[in-house]
Amino acid sequence: MRINTPGGIGSHTPPGIRRTRVSSAGADRGLTARSVSGPGSSPSGGLARLGWWCGLHLRPVLVVWLLVVAVFGAFAPKVESALAGAGWQDSTSQSVHARRLIRADFAGLGSSALQVVVVDHARPIAADPAARAVIARVEGMLRANPDVSTVVPPSPGTSISRDGRTAVVAAGAAAGTNTMVRAAGHLATPLAHLGRGPVSVTLTGDSALWADFNSANHSAMMRSEMLSWPVTLAILVVAFGSVVAAGLPLMLTMAGLLVAAGALVLVNHATPVSIWALNFALMFSLALGIDYALFLVVRFRSALERREVRPGDRAGTAAAVAETVATAGKAVAFSAATVLASLASILIVPSPAFRSMALGIMLSVVAVLAATLTLLPAVLGKLGTRINAAPIRLRRHGADREGRRGLDARLHAWGRLLWAHPLPAGLAAFAVLVLAALPVLGLRTSMPSITIIPATANARVGYAQVSAAFGKGFPGTLQVLSPAGEQRAALTAARSTTGVAAVLPGPTSHGWSL
Repeated sequence: MRINTPGGIGSHTPPGIRRTRVSSAGADRGLTARSVSGPGSSPSGGLARLGWWCGLHLRPVLVVWLLVVAVFGAFAPKVESALAGAGWQDSTSQSVHARRLIRADFAGLGSSALQVVVVDHARPIAADPAARAVIARVEGMLRANPDVSTVVPPSPGTSISRDGRTAVVAAGAAAGTNTMVRAAGHLATPLAHLGRGPVSVTLTGDSALWADFNSANHSAMMRSEMLSWPVTLAILVVAFGSVVAAGLPLMLTMAGLLVAAGALVLVNHATPVSIWALNFALMFSLALGIDYALFLVVRFRSALERREVRPGDRAGTAAAVAETVATAGKAVAFSAATVLASLASILIVPSPAFRSMALGIMLSVVAVLAATLTLLPAVLGKLGTRINAAPIRLRRHGADREGRRGLDARLHAWGRLLWAHPLPAGLAAFAVLVLAALPVLGLRTSMPSITIIPATANARVGYAQVSAAFGKGFPGTLQVLSPAGEQRAALTAARSTTGVAAVLPGPTSHGWSL
């Protein structure tokens, strides 16, 4: 036994597992006794020692995290413009191989090419000088863009409709898919402004589709956050029981999100990352930030109460933090490791979109876990008994037999009810799960199409204009590469394929025919 005054010279005493009152003259002077679980000046166990140290050293922990957040946060604002939506195809597939050949040998006039639809709503383009002038300005703007390799003017029979009122100007891709998506986002509005009177100009194609999707995705995320954050904050206040404790999950969420978003931008320089990765990083940062903080705060409060820690008792607070990290922190670390292990298998799927979604989740898990095991214990060590400051009492309730009140008492009562009646509770839960799973029977899966963006988006408007002028299948034209000597056989095979309306022979380059 070692006698210490609370918060006094015993602040470096090893964290005891239990504190007891001493019924002696010393007790009248506020002295207490702690039982030490083992020899030495620090708790046993790696996580316990980590929690003990962080609980006593808020400043260095905070400085490190400010530096980490500043470094990754500097890149985070670029995440929406840096990431793209392409990459759903199997990276080892024939289509991806053909796209690379078309980009290298056919001036990029493949799926990443830009398509500009010019529609004269008054008369045929050939009879309207204003429409021809608009097309000339469109071609000039495209040629001036460094991401465009070549511009193909509209020609009768291929890119001018039968009624002569719709023309398509094609711009080859001089860069990768992600760069072309960004180029489409920058060009859409300036091109639309080139329209005059009855002549409209609309950018469409795959790159424009993903640029519009990124924009719509950003708007949807902002709306969802504006709606969900107030609800989330209200739930946090109720669940944690105090305003101070409710702010801790937000600290973990913001740290995890900023680090994950900045890391995604950096990873995007090495390999394409889908915009979906940001969505999943946001969801998991919020979910894990709440869950992990709740685990640790509940255990920390319990440790403070059991140890009878008083305000200003640094040693008692540090001991409670060490116990918290050694118990709840261990469960959190195991949970995070399980999530990371399960997501690692998705990294072998040969689709950049799926791999980057898993990567976004993994980055957010690592960031939130690191903050949970270091930053949160440091803050808890500083707060101590102030963790219960600004309590929220929605309704006054009497204490139960164990002295619990409010939500805590009701949850324990619910647990006792389930324990007393396991069979009815299990059957009811099973019935709820079956009902929730029934919609899976009607699930229809498919690749992302033009319908993933709003009907008013320029890529979808242009898609509808091309379909109306050239036929429903024209926006989905297939491109076939064959060795130059086998072009005739390829044309014959394509014409005999069910669903093919027309076949147009293309140019020959570097031993390939398109």
